[in-house]
Amino acid sequence: MLRRRTSRRASWRLAFVLHDMFAVPFDEIAPMLDRSPAAARQLASRARRRVTGVGPVAEADLARQRRVVDAYLAAARNWDFEALVRLLHPEVVLHADRAAGPTSEPVVLHGARQVARGAPAAGTRARFSQPALVNGAVGVVMAPRGQLFVVLAFAIVDDLITAIDVVADPERLRSVELAVLNP
Repeated sequence: MLRRRTSRRASWRLAFVLHDMFAVPFDEIAPMLDRSPAAARQLASRARRRVTGVGPVAEADLARQRRVVDAYLAAARNWDFEALVRLLHPEVVLHADRAAGPTSEPVVLHGARQVARGAPAAGTRARFSQPALVNGAVGVVMAPRGQLFVVLAFAIVDDLITAIDVVADPERLRSVELAVLNP
């Protein structure tokens, strides 16, 4: 109903503002726009890209990001501390939400060596992990037995990981935009 009265751009804005500013779940936004929750999530994502001025990532950049993420996964799976440190910017910051554990509080780690110390702890999980597009950039999806469990979103600059956002909270996982990466 609302969709007929509002322009497409207004739908994008409404989905974005309700979700990002007021934390309204996409399940509640969708009926307002006469859309599915997935479509509402996509509308918000489009608006977010427009607001931040970030467009689709170029294929060459995705290939570069993929090489870095593949190297990160290999180092984590092999518990190769030095390889991890080489992939991380010296001032890298890792944010893990409450659900990511090991504590019930969010975790923030600073610096390549500290972040690298924590990566092999997820080495067991890494065997269930695959690179994927996470909010338009190359990231990692952990899905043991096909159930989405954790998503790692990376910020990569000059082939170094500058930030890692570890998302395990079910509400946050629902708001992550995921897509299959081309091989």
